[in-house]
Amino acid sequence: MYNDFIKYVRKIYSTHDFIPLHAPYFSGNEKVYLEECIDTTFVSSVGKFVDRFEEMVKAYTNTKRAVVCVNGTNALHLALLLVGVEREDEVLTQALTFIATANAISYAGAAPVFIDVDKDTMGLSPDKVRDWLVKNTEMHSGACYNKKTGRRVKACIPMHTFGHPVKIDQLASICREYNIELVEDAAESLGSFYKGQHTGTFGKIGILSFNGNKTITTGGGGMLLFQDEKLGDYAKHITTQAKVSHQWEFVHDHIGYNYRMPNINAAIGCAQMENLDTILANKRETASMYKEYFQSINDISFFTEPEDSRSNYWLNAILLKDKDSRDNFLKYTNDNGVMTRPIWTLMSKLPMFKDCETDDLTNTIWFEERVVNIPSSVRI
Repeated sequence: MYNDFIKYVRKIYSTHDFIPLHAPYFSGNEKVYLEECIDTTFVSSVGKFVDRFEEMVKAYTNTKRAVVCVNGTNALHLALLLVGVEREDEVLTQALTFIATANAISYAGAAPVFIDVDKDTMGLSPDKVRDWLVKNTEMHSGACYNKKTGRRVKACIPMHTFGHPVKIDQLASICREYNIELVEDAAESLGSFYKGQHTGTFGKIGILSFNGNKTITTGGGGMLLFQDEKLGDYAKHITTQAKVSHQWEFVHDHIGYNYRMPNINAAIGCAQMENLDTILANKRETASMYKEYFQSINDISFFTEPEDSRSNYWLNAILLKDKDSRDNFLKYTNDNGVMTRPIWTLMSKLPMFKDCETDDLTNTIWFEERVVNIPSSVRI
């Protein structure tokens, strides 16, 4: 059975060479724009491509303001600071996520609380969040506090796993009820929509990632998405060292961060955005091919986009029947030149987060034992 899968992947990718999990795809003006950066010497944090890239993403996601950063982790860190997360606060999130989510919470001096995911989204469960809040928190002076730790529950970070949208409208409603700030980790979901609205635009701030393995890439890079234009302008200011504009003086009016994306990276991003629709169509076609293939395979199911969603299918995912089957599949495919990967080790199992509060994580553990990502690059 596993050998048949190897043959199928080689067929749809038309190669007998090593097949990576997700390779970047360059088919447009990347080289042209990079040469322009070099010829004009605008290769650092100032240049027309930075502004253009922000405008392109802003228009595509239909948000009020977009601000580039050097990577998605920095964007998430800054988002938490901008919504008022302080040292010793608590932030609700999922244990089934890439470590950047939990790391960013730690950068802000806060503590993550890991809540279970839904089986139909692989993302943070609104029902489980509400259950935890009802059982473990109380309101004081308009703020939500953990009854056991006494710490303020200030923010909530759902992550759209592999580009599949969570039930973000329900989470937004719960956050409003408990006066908790909603920050969307949409790092993996550029091109994904929930009920016709782009992910990353439901909370006060959302973030995107443009790492080399993402749907589009800038080599390394991230973006903050804002519904509050003034907050976005402030973010732009402090990501550029909070320097006050002046012809020659160096004056800074806040503690700032060197989180600026260089023009040379933004140039790649502009070229990638020009082909985003083509990339997304190609990836959805690949997902459709996988879905059809796995319908006839016993004990393996293909994870499809949730209800009311249009997923970008960044990384295609399959579910094996148990951990042993998962491990056998991983070994066979990687030994035979087809790259596959398990889902992340749960954040709650890592040494630096093992003492963080969690709920029962029933679905989270179920997914960890079964999920495998399979090749998802654009097929040329």
